[in-house]
Amino acid sequence: MHYKKLFTELENECKNLENNGRIASYISELGNVDPNKFGIHLTTVDNKNYGLGDSDEKFSIQSIAKVMSLALAFQIDENNLWDRVGVEPSGTAFNSMIQLEYEKGIPRNPFINAGALLICDILVSRLKNPEQDFVDFFRKVSGNPGIEYCPKLAESEKKTGFRNAALINLMKSYGNIKNDINKVLDFYFKLCSIEMSCKELSQAFLFFAANGTHPVTKVSVLDISKTKRINAIMQLCGFYDEAGEFAFKVGLPGKSGVGGGIIAIHPGKYSIAVWSPKLNKKGNSYRGMKILEFLTSRTESSIF
Repeated sequence: MHYKKLFTELENECKNLENNGRIASYISELGNVDPNKFGIHLTTVDNKNYGLGDSDEKFSIQSIAKVMSLALAFQIDENNLWDRVGVEPSGTAFNSMIQLEYEKGIPRNPFINAGALLICDILVSRLKNPEQDFVDFFRKVSGNPGIEYCPKLAESEKKTGFRNAALINLMKSYGNIKNDINKVLDFYFKLCSIEMSCKELSQAFLFFAANGTHPVTKVSVLDISKTKRINAIMQLCGFYDEAGEFAFKVGLPGKSGVGGGIIAIHPGKYSIAVWSPKLNKKGNSYRGMKILEFLTSRTESSIF
């Protein structure tokens, strides 16, 4: 694939894209972000890099971090993990309580908020210092010692985290949360506050395109089977109640965040990160979704 030519075409396509949607201003710190920012970065499995726009600028990755927390939980607690959280698409909003109550405190998948909170509870149980151990894991995998939590963002999340508190209390009432609720919530808010650039994200997630071993850092994160399974969950659940639309139009495993970021994986080929802060009605980056659809349509390549 001629990526340089492709990125020239992407640049031209970006100029014609409308910047529709709204930024996630319900989290006050995210409301301060320039809505016109736009970045793309693609990293191939043989470590060739192609960037465009604001691809070196850090932004809040939000729910994209849930993929890494799942990878760590799957690595250390593979036997009991799937007894407590499902792998089915939700078909409802990422913070829905109705589905969680109907299913007696078992989250539908690890990427909706209830599922990510459950994963945080597992990590709190299994790690000596969850917050430090998680960020150290992220740094080791990516070879990037600069990955950090953002205290301002975490505090902003906490101030508006009433629905997350309701979700975790509901799971606790069904016996599916084992630790102190406030400790798990604080860890979750910190996890969502991590800031990275498109370049850093695409490089960090490259092991998902390489059977679980990062081709640059040589860190073996997951075996082939577990990598395949997390890619499958990204494909089915990474975009909440827009997962089917993303699979239909883009055809890659991926994960979005309300900071406007999207990570997508083409197994055996590349990982690509896109950032545009304005979100569509489903809470996914409007321009990010459009540009990834253009990319896979133009290259006539997807996992299907």
